[in-house]
Amino acid sequence: MTTVQPGVSVPVGGGVGHSPHRPDGTLKVTGEFAFSSDLWADDMLWGTTLRSPHPRARITGIDLTAALALPGVHAVLTAADVPGAPCYGLDVADQPVLAADEVRYQGEPVAIVAADHPETARRAAARIVVDYAVLTPVTDAEAALAAGQLVRHLPIRRGDPDAVGPVVVHGDYEVGMQDQAFLGPESGLAVPAEDGGVDLFVATQWLHVDQKQVAACLGLPIDKVRITLSGVGGAFGAREDLSMQVHASMLALHTRRPVKMVYSREESFFGHVHRHPARLRYEHSATPDGRLVSVRARILLDGGAYTSTTPAVTANAATLGIGPYEVPNVVLDAYGLHTNNPPCGAMRGFGAVQACFAYESQMDKLAAALGLDPVELRIRNAMTTGSVMPTGQVVDGPAPAAHLLELVRDRPAPPPATGDPREWPGGVANTTHGEGVVRGVGYAIGIKNVCFSEGYDDYATARVRLEVIGGQPAVLVHTAAAEVGQGVVTVQAQIARTELGVQRVTVATADTAVGSAGSSSASRQTYMTGGAVRAACRAVRDRLLARLPTGDLRLAGGKVVTASGAVVADLAEVIGDEPVEETVVWRHRPTYPLDPRTGQGDAHVQYAFAAHRATVDVDTELGLVRVVEIATAQDVGKAVNPQAVLGQIHGGTAQGLGLALMEEIQVVDGIVRNPSFTDYLIPTILDMPPMTVDVLELADPGAPYGLRGVGEPPTISSTPAVVAAIRAATGLALTRVPVRPEHICALPAYELID
Repeated sequence: MTTVQPGVSVPVGGGVGHSPHRPDGTLKVTGEFAFSSDLWADDMLWGTTLRSPHPRARITGIDLTAALALPGVHAVLTAADVPGAPCYGLDVADQPVLAADEVRYQGEPVAIVAADHPETARRAAARIVVDYAVLTPVTDAEAALAAGQLVRHLPIRRGDPDAVGPVVVHGDYEVGMQDQAFLGPESGLAVPAEDGGVDLFVATQWLHVDQKQVAACLGLPIDKVRITLSGVGGAFGAREDLSMQVHASMLALHTRRPVKMVYSREESFFGHVHRHPARLRYEHSATPDGRLVSVRARILLDGGAYTSTTPAVTANAATLGIGPYEVPNVVLDAYGLHTNNPPCGAMRGFGAVQACFAYESQMDKLAAALGLDPVELRIRNAMTTGSVMPTGQVVDGPAPAAHLLELVRDRPAPPPATGDPREWPGGVANTTHGEGVVRGVGYAIGIKNVCFSEGYDDYATARVRLEVIGGQPAVLVHTAAAEVGQGVVTVQAQIARTELGVQRVTVATADTAVGSAGSSSASRQTYMTGGAVRAACRAVRDRLLARLPTGDLRLAGGKVVTASGAVVADLAEVIGDEPVEETVVWRHRPTYPLDPRTGQGDAHVQYAFAAHRATVDVDTELGLVRVVEIATAQDVGKAVNPQAVLGQIHGGTAQGLGLALMEEIQVVDGIVRNPSFTDYLIPTILDMPPMTVDVLELADPGAPYGLRGVGEPPTISSTPAVVAAIRAATGLALTRVPVRPEHICALPAYELID
């Protein structure tokens, strides 16, 4: 049975600060990497899911007769067959394993099927007869607020609530529903175990929180559910919530055979959460010389049918809602709401993306009202070390907002178009030769918290073993950190190599046999699991050196050396037949809950900053946009793996560009209109412009190696920078993303002729 990607040895050639080859890189490029959809087991069955076609309806009856009569079908299960807790959820267990009495969004699971062939399973699911009494869905956030369908309201109050400067600008903004658009659909394999439990091999972001939820829903002790990470084809937040984990496990335990489930691309759009669509109303006021006096804001976040991470997304939108600026007076209200739209939860940027589009649009509007350069206005108000957030928290780490803006501003401008039609908007389609094409430049800067917040017990566990293999010292690192493409496997090996001076490092497959590493989200894994690996390595080193006479000793190059570099002993000889192993649970400094009335409190561990300058060409006649170049600057504290840092910045910027110009799940009256990559558009290599990147390494004294989370900040400020550039080219307000052609030009009306 091929079930998991084996533990891999990271190639020699680099500790912290270097860019060794990723062990999964060549395999992924050549197509040899085993993703979760490649799993296979002897005697395996295939599972599939029947989903509701309605966004809201009562279930008045289910007839399974025809499905069970189909040859090759081994199980058809409904809510009545859930053996344990009927609902699951990351923080609030409110999402049914299978809908029992009512469906609350289109695509909600109603029944599951196991059969000996995937097509047989699909045919059986189609034979299930479900009687629905269709109800009117609530799909508007304002209506949900009026109806009291509130998940969380977080007010932020700082300074004088009535303060207002002499120059005031207002704006109403909207952000569409973005999909994470990972390429590997939800998939996994559940194998029933002899002890009555289940072994689950799955692509996920958080092994232990999956384990806890699956065990509860199966009615099993937690140690009877063992989860191993399988190859993950992208995540970006969408794999934090459960998808097929409980369903495959139920079918496996019911049939006593392994069950594999792989979503189709269309099903994937219904099988995971999305970015919260948002409506945002802002008022900024300033003095005539451009000093911010006050910000008033109201943010509505549509969380869809179930809670997921809406409370935390609401908190991020609120606490980061004025941007990296010093504002003495803030009145902000953020609301997370339930509707009958698809559930929304974690996606790269996590609440900060929506807010940044609004507050950066406001900064451009305010600059115009003041007659100031938009970058100069931002620099005048940029926070620095020691600035106070609207929550009252002091920013005690580096806060180089002004410097990042200066870096992107001072980059040379891209050259003008040469006249080659491929350089104009519409490019290869030869839609223009420059007629109506205008160039624009826009800027934006964003702020993002790193790690979990508001007093959450955020920790990571690492087990490190130093031993002798084949006469040479070797290190085994074992954590539950989910490798979702960001390179955390490589980083763990780099840290072990740096701390223990050993080149041969193997990173074991992540599973629940070791303590939790937390989620691969919130830009936290290098910080948290990296911190745990470093602490475990140092514990191993200290135990090993205790075998030698006291002295100022360290490990380097497979040797025990003095502070001056003189060799004291060969490391393999000191280890001998007595390997050293340590397991360490590592935590960052504490955070605290926010005051529910005022939003005051030290809620966040660390802040990260990124700035973007976008240059665009806009065909004002056809509404087409070509992003000519993007310049970005980001402080990463310490580039643990410089090449991976650049990859994160490029990838995050691409997702921000996608939200600016093309990415949106079209939901009409609760019905998803474009659940495919034919109709849901994402940037291709032809859409991505050349990028210039400035990376600052301003060490955070509270973080391992001084590092700062990297993955999310580039997604936050890239969207408003692109839209600001289109505004500069067209003079249009452009208050909604994604920007569509009809927002830029008035499309002609056509009369149909019979």
